Amino acid sequence: MKAATDQKNELGFSSIILLGINGIIGSGIFLLPNAAAKLMGTASIFVLIFDALLVFAIALCFAKSATYFEANGGPYLYAKDAFGGFVGFEVGFVTWAIRIIAEATMAVAFTTALGSIFPYAATTIGKDVIAATLIILLAIMNIAGVRVSKVVNNVITVSKLIPLVLFIAIGIWFIKGGNFTPLFPGGHYTSGSFGPAAVTMFYAFTGFEGVVVAAGDMRDPEHNLPRALVIVMLIVLAFYLLIQVVCTGILGADLANSTTPIQAAFGRVAGSFGSALVEAGTLLSTGGLLVASSYITPRSGVALAENGMMPPALAKVNKKDGPWVSIIVSSTLGLIVALSGTFNYLAQISAISRFAQYIPTCLAVLVFMKTKKGVPSNFHLPFGPVIPVLAIVVSIWLLTQVTLIQFAWGFGALAIAVPFYFLMAYNKTRRERQEAE
Repeated sequence: MKAATDQKNELGFSSIILLGINGIIGSGIFLLPNAAAKLMGTASIFVLIFDALLVFAIALCFAKSATYFEANGGPYLYAKDAFGGFVGFEVGFVTWAIRIIAEATMAVAFTTALGSIFPYAATTIGKDVIAATLIILLAIMNIAGVRVSKVVNNVITVSKLIPLVLFIAIGIWFIKGGNFTPLFPGGHYTSGSFGPAAVTMFYAFTGFEGVVVAAGDMRDPEHNLPRALVIVMLIVLAFYLLIQVVCTGILGADLANSTTPIQAAFGRVAGSFGSALVEAGTLLSTGGLLVASSYITPRSGVALAENGMMPPALAKVNKKDGPWVSIIVSSTLGLIVALSGTFNYLAQISAISRFAQYIPTCLAVLVFMKTKKGVPSNFHLPFGPVIPVLAIVVSIWLLTQVTLIQFAWGFGALAIAVPFYFLMAYNKTRRERQEAE
């Protein structure tokens, strides 16, 4: 039971829903509809539905697992409880890596959106210079102890949702039925195009797991969190389907060639006002998320250090309470990732890396069905093991659609974590022996 004095600061049911929507709807839906359209044409709408069903199945597994835990941690807690310390360490370590990759992806997303205003930002050198400048400046800001305020998060929410709502409400009246044909580019399906399109668009749905990690800050998480996750995913799916349909209905074949599809579509029906509104919304949303991420990401490294999962140096703070070691390490790694590719490419890597959290959580649900059979649960997972098994099988199939290099970038953190695990285990054993003597 949590103290009554703490309940005022806890997240209620509506706050959990807003947190989930904010965590998912970001740069992906502003910039990615063209990537799927380039591979699948109008049929990209079905790719979106496929991804939504997969993410919904994974979210149900997260919701079921969340009913057994009150503390913060999410996938790390589930993996550790179900499979032991080593797997828990791997998932915990990769969580930090995922945040680093996501932050780098957002930095490049910002330059991609900026490229529609300033052509220099659209060049390879311009992208690298601007992304590097953003990451370095944010690192300096956080080392100086500058904290992200609630005002910034409120601006993010408004900036991302208002343009999207207006785009759907206005754009739906300008849809042309002829723009939905042919179903595939060139009038026929190109073998092997569905998988890459699904991997790319999957990025737009990622982020819901961040809500689960903050379970310890919620009011009655075992009851509220599962219901909130289901509602969040339904709202996001509705937004995304409407956006993809409206973009396709307005732009037609031109959707595949637009790097900023919503901006291009809104500009076509609402002129410079529509284009400028989406442009501003994209920059504010992506930039705001990047600022927030630059604050949160290093603290994932700090959490690992404080739990004995990484060297204690990562938890060092300066006089302004800035975890300067973790900030420098996180920013340096993020900079390397940001310079490695374009937004679409990094979005795929970011999506791939999430499966290092998703698959263990789905597997944990199967374990919990046996180990926690008698534990009361406020959320019933329909069809027994069917949903987690399907989520695991489809996730593994989706991973077979990526290149070896993308897989290595996405799952490389798992291999890097192994020596750290044994190093930390050795140091722990040595300290215990010294204390015993």
